[in-house]
Amino acid sequence: MSTVAHSKKRKRDAEDAGKATLTLSSQPANQVGPVLASFPSLEPPKSTAFKCYVQKGADKSAPFETQPTIIAGEAETVEFFTADGPLSSTGCSYMIGVHDKRTNTTTLRPVPMHILTRQVKALKNLRPIEVSTEERMQQRNNLGETFGTKKAKAAIRARERNRVDIDAMKNVAGHLQDTIMQNTESLPTAEEAKAAADSNRLIPPYNADAQSPKDVYALHDIIPEAEFNALPVSFFKASKSDKDALSHLPSNRSDWLKLQLKLIYSAPKPNKTELKIVYYISTMMAFYRNSRNVGDKDALQQKLSGVPPIVLDGLLSRFTETERSTNKSKMTPQTETMLLTYMFALCLRQEDYAADVETLAHDLSMPPQKVINLFKSLGCVIKKLGPNELKERGLPDSAGETKRAVLKVPLEFPKTRVKRARR
Repeated sequence: MSTVAHSKKRKRDAEDAGKATLTLSSQPANQVGPVLASFPSLEPPKSTAFKCYVQKGADKSAPFETQPTIIAGEAETVEFFTADGPLSSTGCSYMIGVHDKRTNTTTLRPVPMHILTRQVKALKNLRPIEVSTEERMQQRNNLGETFGTKKAKAAIRARERNRVDIDAMKNVAGHLQDTIMQNTESLPTAEEAKAAADSNRLIPPYNADAQSPKDVYALHDIIPEAEFNALPVSFFKASKSDKDALSHLPSNRSDWLKLQLKLIYSAPKPNKTELKIVYYISTMMAFYRNSRNVGDKDALQQKLSGVPPIVLDGLLSRFTETERSTNKSKMTPQTETMLLTYMFALCLRQEDYAADVETLAHDLSMPPQKVINLFKSLGCVIKKLGPNELKERGLPDSAGETKRAVLKVPLEFPKTRVKRARR
């Protein structure tokens, strides 16, 4: 039994003697140590000496393998140096092991990895010859003519045909400039162009010099006086409440109209002018909803049965155009825009020049942004009213959360955006 035990022990000692022990270096982590270098294209002679440099101002207390270092060496004809600093990779690090045969121990130490590039000394001070755009294009065309497809070759020939000969243009440059000057003399100035654009806006007539919002759009420039006098008010007097009056309007499916009537009837005596304006706005809403029937006046009169004929004729004359082929009335995008801007100008007047944009958009089934743009074309800014502005208009504090179109003076219209040409 003793002989067998001694045999097994000697065998185990022999096996352990062939195994190496791994251990980490006990040197300070920031101490300069070995580095790994890769030479992708040209290897230096073995006798080439290299030095390690650390970036000025770097934290030298950090581990050596993380410091911003470069290595550089110089052979007889070529210089070698780090291309972009130590190679860093997430989840990967490099280590060098030094093996001690006496103790059979391998000591590991983290090291940085450098990818080196080279520079030929004789070419160091030579600058590359700059190639002009024309030379580069010519070389590209030569390649295309040699190796390109039929389609590419055809495109190259087309560009050559359309290329402008600058030298040939030098003799006619002066003549072209004179011709341009002569032709641009008749162009309008910036002020004249702005005045022409303002006069062609699809909005009611306006007073550009108005000092108060109420003086910008005159009432009878929107509703002719004859039509205004013909608007019915008898049913308003007979109505016992704002809900009863709403049922007599040409268009009564409107939260905006419902609120306006409620405010009017909350006064000791309803204002006759305000009632007529509300009735006319309701008529314009009904006219807008029945735009497909404007070509049949009888059918339209049945839809708007309570509207006086003079009022309906006025709407047809101002907000429709006659088709040449059928001689029937038709609402175009331009006349529809005019109808809406005239309507919104009355809404501004009715709401003390701070109209509820969201409610009107909902009542007309229109995108809010389109309604906002139309109010802006009238000279409004879109904002939420502050406490003082709410108090001036007799609105509750809760109305401060609603976006409103506020008519500002002096009157200022949106500037036309100039599209940049694509290059």
